Amino acid sequence: MPKNPQQTYGNIDIYLFDQLLKGTYENCTKVLDIGCGTGRNLIYFLKNGYEVFGVDQNPDAIRGVQGLAAELSPQNPTENFSLAHADNLPFADDGFDLLISSAVLHFARNETHFNGMISEAFRVLKPGGYFFARLASDIGIEELVTNLGDGRYLLPDGSTRYLVNQEMLLNYTQKFGRLYEPIKTTNVQNLRCMTTWCIQKL
Repeated sequence: MPKNPQQTYGNIDIYLFDQLLKGTYENCTKVLDIGCGTGRNLIYFLKNGYEVFGVDQNPDAIRGVQGLAAELSPQNPTENFSLAHADNLPFADDGFDLLISSAVLHFARNETHFNGMISEAFRVLKPGGYFFARLASDIGIEELVTNLGDGRYLLPDGSTRYLVNQEMLLNYTQKFGRLYEPIKTTNVQNLRCMTTWCIQKL
């Protein structure tokens, strides 16, 4: 491991970092971050020769990640980062080896919107490719959340999110592929729960 992991990995999601340390994505070359923000999860990929793409709804975020890419990977076209919605991706079918979706899916408006985002992700992912997601769930705090309808809940921390449970995740997994990592959930003092969901497309 490098003396200063921060320089190599940046402020990466710890569970994505875990997959990199395990070598899960060694054979991946083309990466898409859906809801990329300013690129916090893309530093390693940009520095290590991956073909990196990102979409976000925020123009400022896209300008930020384009600047980051220009600095860290000049050969990676800034046009690879564009404004788009997660349920309407501007890419062809089966184009990516790895998809990242960190803290995006729980902003779904309802079940239809959530399903649209998941369907689009797996449309653009190659067979054999990897889907990495972190999203809010009710796993472990089922009795502490308030159902607002349409799959959205009020959490103890005061936020409103679209929440999944393990049964939902397993059903989607069966539809699109297989788990390459067990479903893991972090409970933040019973205020909210974040679940890591990792599927390999079959």
